[in-house]
Amino acid sequence: MAKSASFRCTSCAAVTSKWSGQCDSCGEWNSIEEEKALSSGPASKSLGMRRGKALNLTDLAAQDTPPARTLSGVEELDRVLGGGLVEASALLVGGDPGIGKSTLLLQAAARFARNGLKVVYVSGEEAAGQVRMRAQRLKLTSSPVLLAAETNLRDILTTLEDEKPDLCIIDSIQTMWADHVEAAPGSVSQVRAAAHELTSFAKRNGIAVIMVGHVTKGGQIAGPRVVEHMVDTVLYFEGERGHPFRILRAVKNRFGPADEIGVFEMTGRGLAEVKNPSALFLSERGKPTPGSVVFAGIEGSRPVLCEFQALVAPSPHAQPRRTVVGWDGGRLAMILAVLEARAGVPFTGLDVYLNVAGGMRVTEPAADLAVAAALVSAREDATLPADSVIFGEISLSGALRPASQTENRLKEAQKLGFSGAITAQTAKPPATQGMALRQMPDLASFVTEIFGDR
Repeated sequence: MAKSASFRCTSCAAVTSKWSGQCDSCGEWNSIEEEKALSSGPASKSLGMRRGKALNLTDLAAQDTPPARTLSGVEELDRVLGGGLVEASALLVGGDPGIGKSTLLLQAAARFARNGLKVVYVSGEEAAGQVRMRAQRLKLTSSPVLLAAETNLRDILTTLEDEKPDLCIIDSIQTMWADHVEAAPGSVSQVRAAAHELTSFAKRNGIAVIMVGHVTKGGQIAGPRVVEHMVDTVLYFEGERGHPFRILRAVKNRFGPADEIGVFEMTGRGLAEVKNPSALFLSERGKPTPGSVVFAGIEGSRPVLCEFQALVAPSPHAQPRRTVVGWDGGRLAMILAVLEARAGVPFTGLDVYLNVAGGMRVTEPAADLAVAAALVSAREDATLPADSVIFGEISLSGALRPASQTENRLKEAQKLGFSGAITAQTAKPPATQGMALRQMPDLASFVTEIFGDR
């Protein structure tokens, strides 16, 4: 009996039994392609009867040499990698088109090459001359980086076996094609096969491989999610087109902490690392205005201060707008509901706009109180204390929960000149000197004490 064909969406990897013009899962048009097997040879009927080769087992206490790490010299990049590049590792770097992924990796390749690694940069999107042009603009032409412009995976692996580099950069994985897979480059089958071959090659030969991945409209790396499971580290390069700030975020790292970030600034000579991200994100903050709040957050292992901006205005529409940039829209809806139900602050008939200044993206729940303060401040047209930071988690009951690493947040705020903080009530007050700490038990008490009886 012939096996029925299966079709897969190249955008979200959803599987269907028939072709259609639009994917039912993600809504993309013309993204459904027939998925063919990676190999077309006959299946072995004796597969379940033949015995395999015994595995070599080792003791956990064996004194094997751990994989070596190599520092790039770029502190922000080394921080995100968990302390440097690990040999025989596979990394996936994703980001929006034009955000600076190729610039970042070309600069990283030059740094690693200067530190003694043999580096091969394989470009599948640009000609060799175009990559050299970027290197000239970045003043990197003196770096001993080997360059290739190729998309045939078999030829690339053959060259890597001959050159035996320490690091190989593939830009990008969506342009690679394996000649044993009957599918177009960029399809789910091709991306999965190319990523598997490159990852296996890295493990067998002790070569670190960095692969660039395009992202979809939803911000996820295009192709099957199994690619993210194959690799050791997944990094996202984030930022807003209108801002020079770029954030390299680790969402998966087998050799270091996840959710670590590195902050860069796009300049005329490429990406420059930012030593103090908090000062950078607050550098454009003017005089205190209604709806402006400074949030003391934690990104990975470092405290980062950023500004939340809120605008509340009467809505001319029957359905008020809720627009969010840099934060979770679903969590904003929850905060608005808690403010109305527990603190008596209604937002019915009002448009609400929330923005995280500087292109920063905040994910931790400790920003709840800062968001609530910005919303009430904008609604009441009242400014908050300019010398205070705000953080704390809000529960559905209206109670405030303390955030983790409170002392680190307060120390970072004090270092930048803030003298006060508003946060949730804790059983043991943090040991801070020179900081006026105001602790609130619940959201209703916070609104009453800060904004008064309305």
